[in-house]
Amino acid sequence: MSEKIGLEKLSIATDRGYIRIDGNCRTNVPTVFAIGDVVPTPWLAHVASAEGAVAVETMAGVETYPLNYDQIPGCTYCHPEIGSIGLTEAKARERGHEVVVGKFPFSAIGKARVLNDTEGFVKIVSDKKYGEVLGVHVIGPSATELIAEAGAAMKLEATAQDLVRTVHAHPTLAEAIHEASEAAANGHAIHI
Repeated sequence: MSEKIGLEKLSIATDRGYIRIDGNCRTNVPTVFAIGDVVPTPWLAHVASAEGAVAVETMAGVETYPLNYDQIPGCTYCHPEIGSIGLTEAKARERGHEVVVGKFPFSAIGKARVLNDTEGFVKIVSDKKYGEVLGVHVIGPSATELIAEAGAAMKLEATAQDLVRTVHAHPTLAEAIHEASEAAANGHAIHI
């Protein structure tokens, strides 16, 4: 992490070996920034890259926005693939949300059948009161690609109903997101 790199000479604050930063990746020393594996955020290349952009924009005096670490996608490259973003059902409940869940299997998706890769499902966790999508979890074909749609939806504070009203091309694997949204927003998917 950050031991033995001279931080103490600059009086840079650490916590359990990690450099402490604010939302703009600035340390307690205003002219020193830190990103990536030395800060207590997910150890993912795409996180460090996004943190780097925030840090440089801050240094340049450009308007920037702190990262929402609840909206960082995680991908596991295995078979079936796993893509996940946002809160799990349990974490959403723990944070006080009344949760609605929609789930849809890839076995009911035509494109998955054509690919002969029908294992897995899409699960959408949304807030019951407002419908906001709190998390999306995909296990199945191209999960690491499909999770990007969920990231955009969450960044834009989309509801499950917004995803239902987003026309998804047929036949595609992304239809599983649409169907899971139907289950979350309306209590049932249409094509099962």
